Amino acid sequence: MKYPLLLAAFALLVLHEGHPAAACAATPAVQAPVRLAHINIRSTGQGAPVVLIPGLASPAAVWDGIVPELARNHRVIMVEVNGFGGGDAGGNGQPGLLAGVVADLSGWLAANHVEHPALIGHSMGGLIGMMMVRDHPEQVGRLMIVDSLPFFGVLMAPGATVDSLRPMAANIRDSIRDATTPMQTPPNMSNNPAGIAQVTAWSRAADRKVVAEALYEDMMSDLRPDVAHFSRPITLLYPVPNPQAEAMVAKLYGDAYAADPRVKLVAIPDSYHFIMLDQPARFRAAVDDFIAGK
Repeated sequence: MKYPLLLAAFALLVLHEGHPAAACAATPAVQAPVRLAHINIRSTGQGAPVVLIPGLASPAAVWDGIVPELARNHRVIMVEVNGFGGGDAGGNGQPGLLAGVVADLSGWLAANHVEHPALIGHSMGGLIGMMMVRDHPEQVGRLMIVDSLPFFGVLMAPGATVDSLRPMAANIRDSIRDATTPMQTPPNMSNNPAGIAQVTAWSRAADRKVVAEALYEDMMSDLRPDVAHFSRPITLLYPVPNPQAEAMVAKLYGDAYAADPRVKLVAIPDSYHFIMLDQPARFRAAVDDFIAGK
């Protein structure tokens, strides 16, 4: 399979009609959500803070496999983009979504005196994490990026730039927003039927307009010039779908973050884009190592 991240991201261009995802697994003492302009936030547990940011069209439930264990010793702060979990999208279908998410999260952390949390972001959530490190480094302790690149355009075309990608990104945005994208099951998000079913259920609950705008802004965000200036420890988890792809994907992600030689790259074998669904035990171990500073 060539470019697993590309296939996964484009699979999420497709939304599905049907029932929303099943309710999240029970977690200890989950506080009522706090709704902000662009995101809603829930927290559980006590201790050193960990912020979890899901990706495109994903609710906070993407982290259900690690939240209960983390909450035993940490304050776990779960971020969800309004419109991704089936609730009121508010104005998230309008331009300025990603900047609004970053501003909301930064403001909430400051108002609640949450200092130097560990941030973990999947896919678009990883991009948001990088934006937090770039714009508010004093608020971040360390960052784990789960299968995300500083510029999505490198997978679209050799030598791609924001300007060269803009017409394609706008066309994709409009086709999703206007419901002209064909409906089909996303096969490259997970390597097992249960994972595919779960991702499909999450996508069914997501608001088309929010997904369209979020994807457009993701494609128009080029953080490559910022990588060399990241001032916080960063760990990157990336999927390796099969042994034959190992060298190719290692080079892809290695080249993307080469400007910061301190970035720790961790390959997760036998996984696709939703690493936490495909290899939950390996994912939990990697998260534990990251939080422990290993």
